[in-house]
Amino acid sequence: MLRELSIKNFAIIDDLHIRFDSGFTIMSGETGAGKSIIINAVNLILGSRAAAGWIRTGSETAEIEAFFEIDPNGSAARIMAENDLDPAEGLMIRRIIARNNRHRIYINQHPATIRLLAVISENLACISGQHAHQGLLDEDQHLRILDQFGGLLPLREAVGERFRELAPLIRNLDDLKGKKAHQGEQIELLGFQKQEILAADIQPDEDARLERELIRLKNGEVLYQAVNSGIGELYSTRNAVVERLGEVKKQLEKASRIDPDLAPRVEGIAEATFRIEEIVNSLRSYLGTIQMDDRRLEAVDERLNRLRALKRKYGGSLASVADTLAGIDAALAGIENLADEIAAAEKTLARHRQALAEHAVSLSRKRAETGRDLAGKVEAELARLSMSSTRFAVAMSPVPASEATHPDLFWEDAAIGCTGIDRAAFMIAPNVGEELKPLSAIASGGELSRVVLALKAILAATDAVETLIFDEVDAGIGGGVAEIVGQKLAALARRHQVLCITHLPQIAKFADHHFAIAKNVHDGRTRTTLRPLDDAERVRELARMLGGVEMTQATLDHAREMFEKR
Repeated sequence: MLRELSIKNFAIIDDLHIRFDSGFTIMSGETGAGKSIIINAVNLILGSRAAAGWIRTGSETAEIEAFFEIDPNGSAARIMAENDLDPAEGLMIRRIIARNNRHRIYINQHPATIRLLAVISENLACISGQHAHQGLLDEDQHLRILDQFGGLLPLREAVGERFRELAPLIRNLDDLKGKKAHQGEQIELLGFQKQEILAADIQPDEDARLERELIRLKNGEVLYQAVNSGIGELYSTRNAVVERLGEVKKQLEKASRIDPDLAPRVEGIAEATFRIEEIVNSLRSYLGTIQMDDRRLEAVDERLNRLRALKRKYGGSLASVADTLAGIDAALAGIENLADEIAAAEKTLARHRQALAEHAVSLSRKRAETGRDLAGKVEAELARLSMSSTRFAVAMSPVPASEATHPDLFWEDAAIGCTGIDRAAFMIAPNVGEELKPLSAIASGGELSRVVLALKAILAATDAVETLIFDEVDAGIGGGVAEIVGQKLAALARRHQVLCITHLPQIAKFADHHFAIAKNVHDGRTRTTLRPLDDAERVRELARMLGGVEMTQATLDHAREMFEKR
């Protein structure tokens, strides 16, 4: 329920704060006073698109804030909790419209997206304006209205779930059949790739070993010279390291006879000499491994090029080439089992398709029954709204299939979709002797307004929306019909909070609360004001709505009589 609405610097409203109560609330005023501006502000709260053009002249931003009391078990509370917003605090929505188009949204003081706002506010309020019939003329809405009236939304959702389950099964089967259609080509390709990898006879880490060998082959002469020179310097040339260490050892041995403490040091020199001889032997062995073989160099380079080509083709490394080979083997095995997979997929698809069809057919039968029931109730409501001769019907037809419809989404002569196999269209014949025609063929705004109200009255028990807002939905009616419309709105207010903008006193008199909207000039600026009326002020406002500019005593008396006999 909408409890508070604050509007600042929006169109001709500078600063307006409204407190709403439950029941039936009327807002009335002269044409152009700003009634529809308030509706536009509520539309923004409910997620409509913001535009800088709404900002009051001289201001950089406009702000709209609304506080709703929400059902703790309702969808808004659930969505708030899912987004870490505490529903126990109620729901505070704030929108800031900026002249630089950097608009902002806050929900309970937390920044929010327009998507989250639209989801949370989906069932907060419903606005039926002067052109609410435009939505009613959209036949896509007729099926939802029918399902809502008949309590069929759970079954409709079950059909949707099974439809969504069927879609990936259809894609999977199509993919399998596509593979079968190209089976020969695929087997040939996989066989070629497997033979190419096997023929290479790749060894683990072969590329790394060959890279190292290639470097040695390219630098064989440099390596030979360095190692051979090292052997000479350490051991084989005149004054080699080993020879000089031998001389040092002899001198220290003589000295150790003088001082025995030198003996351990002499032994260290002997060990160093022995270690150098080991190193020399190792270098001689390494020298024997050095190759300067152009034919081997060419062979290693050619082998590496082959391995590099395989790595580029199959994943970038020898490990990925091995994985590719394993994948090829698995794919070839899968192809061998493709017929079995297709048979299993067809069986699964047929089972799910049958379940979808059974739900869709059941839903279709219930829709047909619901359509007859709804038509009778609409005719009864329209009769109370002075359209007693009107005939109303819900025309059911199968969803037509197109060339793009998948064969598995046919059922008899209908295409199966996420809402089932039906289309619904509201048909009406307002006058005796006329044939039923689609609502879109009706020109009278007054008749359409009464159809909107009749449907609202019928759907009141099943409508999850807590606040219903009517923006001059009384267009095209008057007199006794207007009084009946007022009674209907008052009846709706027993189940919902009803806010209504009207020019008709026959409707306004039934309100529980009445606000007067006025436009005036203050300090050279036009602004809109809104104030609640007491009983005496309500009588004067009804008189104004009755008599226009001149308010006579007779008009006042008439207004007082209307108010007292409501």
